[in-house]
Amino acid sequence: MVGENLKRLRQEKGLTQEVLESRSGLSQQYLSGLERGKRNPTIITVYEISQALGVHYLELLRPLPDSN
Repeated sequence: MVGENLKRLRQEKGLTQEVLESRSGLSQQYLSGLERGKRNPTIITVYEISQALGVHYLELLRPLPDSN
């Protein structure tokens, strides 16, 4: 859920993983792992990413819309 929200928000803002890396201080490899669901972030990391994206941290934690 966090990874999918991260990817969606990053793309909506027209940011690359490299730009987000620079803004957040987290590696592009780590961000990629999050977006692919291979990593689980701590709440502190979620907050740091939200600050780098300029969104409230809850935007990264919202459930995805049901795709039925």
